[in-house]
Amino acid sequence: MNVLYLLNFAGKAGTERYVESLVKYLSADGRVKPFFAYNTGNLLIEQMKTMGVPSRQLTMNSPYDFKAAKALAALCKEWDIDVIHCHYLRENYIAMLAKRYNKKVRVVYTSHFVMANGALNRLSNKLMDRRQDQMIAVCGIGKEQLVRNGWSAGHIQVVHNGVDLTAWAGEPTTALREELSIADDRFVMLMASRFADDKGHAYLMRSLKRLTELSDKPFTMVLAGDGDLLEPTKTLAAELGLTGEQVKFIGFRKDIKNLYKGADLYINSSRHEALSFLIVEAMAAGLPAVITDMAGNPDILKGPEDGGLLVKYDDPDSMAQAMKQMMEDPALLDKCKANALARVADEFEVHKMCDATYSIYEKALRG
Repeated sequence: MNVLYLLNFAGKAGTERYVESLVKYLSADGRVKPFFAYNTGNLLIEQMKTMGVPSRQLTMNSPYDFKAAKALAALCKEWDIDVIHCHYLRENYIAMLAKRYNKKVRVVYTSHFVMANGALNRLSNKLMDRRQDQMIAVCGIGKEQLVRNGWSAGHIQVVHNGVDLTAWAGEPTTALREELSIADDRFVMLMASRFADDKGHAYLMRSLKRLTELSDKPFTMVLAGDGDLLEPTKTLAAELGLTGEQVKFIGFRKDIKNLYKGADLYINSSRHEALSFLIVEAMAAGLPAVITDMAGNPDILKGPEDGGLLVKYDDPDSMAQAMKQMMEDPALLDKCKANALARVADEFEVHKMCDATYSIYEKALRG
């Protein structure tokens, strides 16, 4: 089966990890021959080249770009594509329009967000719905939102994001504590996320300030990532009196496994997550997690039996109390650590994700 993975922006976030995983594992056993097309290139292009995936840049100016649709249809004929797998609304609409010019192809759309559409988009979705072959929501609430946005429930399947447990097993290649000169007695927490409004860094800083009022145990919060709100977050941390030992900003990192393996606890403070690869990866690496109760996060865990604690978004006391529990109760931390790994193995293993996705490709082809 020839599958074209179509992505507007080929960057370095969770959607790109999703695409890379499908390409890697579905092509490994010969079920899928992958192809890739994109509008704006970034880190994912390098990875596709490394994997030997034929790639082509395709200008996509808007969801109703008929010129792009014609070019996409022609590209699908050139590569003999069976299924176009899209990941954002712009390229999904363009792919469905391309079916006017190439009636062979089928379109699968994965929604990586839990986001309400405006009235105009909801109407447009209802009109385009008859062209959609299959849709994937990465969490339960994501499917509910797609239906509210005007799509038919019958062709929406929930498939959780998955990770390769073997990739996150074993020891790190470098020691995070040594690299950052973190003392042995400090409890190390990690959050790896771009500095954007929906990631809740300001809420996290206020939670850390509250934690200093609740506990005397020394801690270090390691923040990996870059983005527009990096400098404002540094400023807020200083204004709250958080020291350089309590909060360390380390920028964008590719050696994410070393970060997971060097921490004691993973934190997610997001206002919006569909189903975070970072949380699941951290748990696969053996980290318990404290995460917000927003969007798809409760699909990952609801309590210690799943590997962590769920906290109320934008409630610094809720987050700080959960951090305190994990810091001061070694038995709870160990229990969550063991359960985190088991939870990923049961629900978020990459081959399960790929098998379910391939079944959806087959269903799309059957019509």
